[in-house]
This record gives sequence, C-alpha cells and structure tokens, in this order.
Amino acid sequence: MARASDIRVRAAELYFLPVQTRMPYQFGRQVLTVVTCARGRVWVEDRNGRVAEGWGETPLNLLWAWPTAGSSYETIERRLKDLTMRLGRAWTEFGVWGHPMEIGYDFLQQVLPSQVRAEQEEQPSGTVAVPRLAALICASVWDQAIHDAYGNLLQRPTYTTYNATFLNRDLAAFLEPAENAEVEFAGRYPEEFLVLPPKRRLWAWHSVGGLDPLTPADRTGREPQDGYPVVLTEWIEQDRLKCLKVKLRGNDAEWDYKRLVQVGQIGLERDVNWLCADFNCTAPSVDYVNQILDQLREEHPRIYGMLLYVEQPFPYELEEHRLDVHSISARKPLFLDESAHDWQMVRLGRRLGWTGVALKSCKTLTNAVLTACWAIAHGMTLMVQDLTNPMLAQIAHLGLAAHVPTLMGAETNSMQFYPEASRPEAEVHPGMFRRRNGQVDLSTLGLTGLGYRISEIRRSLPTPIGTWGTL
Repeated sequence: MARASDIRVRAAELYFLPVQTRMPYQFGRQVLTVVTCARGRVWVEDRNGRVAEGWGETPLNLLWAWPTAGSSYETIERRLKDLTMRLGRAWTEFGVWGHPMEIGYDFLQQVLPSQVRAEQEEQPSGTVAVPRLAALICASVWDQAIHDAYGNLLQRPTYTTYNATFLNRDLAAFLEPAENAEVEFAGRYPEEFLVLPPKRRLWAWHSVGGLDPLTPADRTGREPQDGYPVVLTEWIEQDRLKCLKVKLRGNDAEWDYKRLVQVGQIGLERDVNWLCADFNCTAPSVDYVNQILDQLREEHPRIYGMLLYVEQPFPYELEEHRLDVHSISARKPLFLDESAHDWQMVRLGRRLGWTGVALKSCKTLTNAVLTACWAIAHGMTLMVQDLTNPMLAQIAHLGLAAHVPTLMGAETNSMQFYPEASRPEAEVHPGMFRRRNGQVDLSTLGLTGLGYRISEIRRSLPTPIGTWGTL
C-alpha cells in the first residue's frame, strides 16, 4: 500500500571538492596524497507534493576501491567521476516511489549494474568494468543524500524511520538467512537492530599508516610544520588515544611483525587499550597471517592481548578467493571490510569463517544498514570504518557508527591527514573533527535527516559539475 510519506527523486546536482593530504597515507601497498570528494545534493518530493533537499558526500578513493586498475590515476579518477555523474542523472530518471531504503535497494539491484555496463561501453575496447566496490562509492553520494532528504522532509532523524510506520516492506523483502540458520526476517524492520537513541560518544580509532613516524627519532625533517602532530607518540599524548589501527604491508612478514610490536610497545607505555591489524587485502595466504599472530602471542603476549581484531587480510574478490579462514578467526576475530559489499557477500564470508563486518557509509547507507541487520541476526560483530572521511562524509560516517552496536567505537582519521579540509564543518560540529580523551563527540548532530545542520555550515561551494531533473 502506498504511503503519503513515500518519496521519489526530483532533481540532483553534483560538486567535486579536491583535498590534499598534509602527509602521505600508506595503507597496504597504496599511498594516498590527494583525493576528490564528491558531494551530491538531491531534491525529493512526497505523494502530497512536498519537497525537501538532502546531501551526501564521499571521497572517491580509487586507491582503496580499485587498487589494481592497471590504468593511470587520472584515467581511473575520470571514470569514477563520470560514473558518479551518470548515476546522478539516473536517479532523477528512476521515478520509483518509496522509503529511501526501498528505492535505494531497488536502484542498486536494477539500475547500478546497467549504468556500470554503459560506462564501460564508452571506454576503449578491452577496458574492464568499474568494480562493484568502486561503483558503490559513486552510488553512495546519492544514496546518502536521499536518506538525508527523507528525514529533512519528515522533520525527524532519518534513523528513526527504519520501521513499519514508514517502510512498505519488512526485512524479508531484502534479506535471506544463511542456510541452516534459525533466523527469520519476516515482520522485522531495521529499527530492531539499531541503537536508538544513538550513542553520543564513540571511542576513536587512530590509523597508523605505513609511512607514519612512530617516535621523534623517525622524523625526516620533511614533515609539515602546521601545528598538528606528525608522530604517533604525539598523537597519543594530544588526543589521549586508546585504540590504534596498524596498517600493514602484507608482502613483508618481518616488517609487518616488527610494526605490530613497535606500535604495541608504544601503546603499552602510554595506556593504549586496543590494537587492530589491517592488511588491506594484501596478505598472500592464511599461513602468512597465522604465523604473525602466533609469533606475537609467543613473544609478546601482552601486545597479542591488545589485538582486538584482524581486518581484511585477503583480496576483496571473495567469490574468486574462497579461502577457509577459520584458523585465523580461532585466534582473533576476523572482519570483512573491502569484501563486505552487501549482505550476500557477508553471508559467503561467514561460511568461510569470517566473524565480523566492517561497515562503511561509502558502500551506501542502504547497504550498510541492511548488512548490519543481517550480521547482527547471525551473531556477527560490527565495526564502522573510515575512508579518511572529511567534511559531510565524516558526519554521515560517525552517524552510522553511533546507530549500530560496534565492537569498540569507530575508526576516524581525516583529522590526521587533512584536518583543515573540514574547518567549516568543524565550526558547527567540533567534537566530530577533533578527538578528546580518545573519543569523538556527536552531541551536535542535528535533529533532522542525517544531522548535518547544513544551513549553519559556512562553506563556499564551486559551480556544480552537473545538474539533472527539474523542481
């Protein structure tokens, strides 16, 4: 039955905002120095003709989403920009009515694949298609904006609408349980699995990049002199950090092990509680990871005890690389990240031995919420991870983390690598762009949509790169 609160997208416009890192950020085998953030605005209307606008944003981080593209950075970035524009137009032509969760799901299933194929057909012969992960990043800009617009239209937080009052379909319309699992989704809605009211403080995970200096002795003299810390020990002391994510190489076991020990020892001396080992899809085998974990347990048991979980050691093409990882998860919780495109991939991962899921707002808010519901229903644990999100992307990212039961807070690292990029947003939401006592503070979130309080943020935007639809 149609609801008066159902919406459809009327118009959309897109901005590209370039951001440069103050220091290079190495994760896995990639080094990030510059990224373009895509910011989208949409206008939606309900069945009574009321109109509201919403915003979404994400970095087009192709080094993370498409690390083996085989083409130049400029070529791949152009393709992601083109796909983001193509999707903006497609949303205004979609015409489907419903809750953002419903029309977002339908768009991802029905429209996104054909738009990816159409983009590929315009490239030179033999060019590979944009991979699913990168395509989701492009789609997430618009998906976030639609969820935001819906809450703004109803003058309530969007996360309070994921229930039977506003949704036309229950979770059984989107999700299927794992084989032999005693899980039922009929008659259940996302609200059951969310944290409401949301958490107002989150433990903040600091990312220790592969090129980051750990102590003052590691300085090279080329570090920026901009008033922000550059050395890990300085970050820990300034922000009173309690959680450190260690970015590893995955192709050098000696370096990876030594890096974990070095960071762990620094943490032990400064009252850090938790570590995470993140291989960013680079580990060559299950034995590679197990040997590092076993050596750490034998030689540094206290540091091993600090290791809260291990994140995505293997290539994200999970269907192509069906590794049995039960032996790793028997040692430490093992989290999908790049592989967790959606709940179907998480279902496969669970069968292979993965025990947790790292959610990201850049994979679309629709997918993130549905994946969270599936994972929780099947006893898996959650984290919410960063894409080095600045500006509005940081607000949506932390808003997601505040509304799901994470294992321990959320990763947040844009203040490490480009803090000045978010100055206008930080004036309205200071606690979300600065870590204090090891935490971020979300108490400034607004009471409608995704809580941006966009009218109060004094940011001058460039001319839109594209505008589609009509108001």
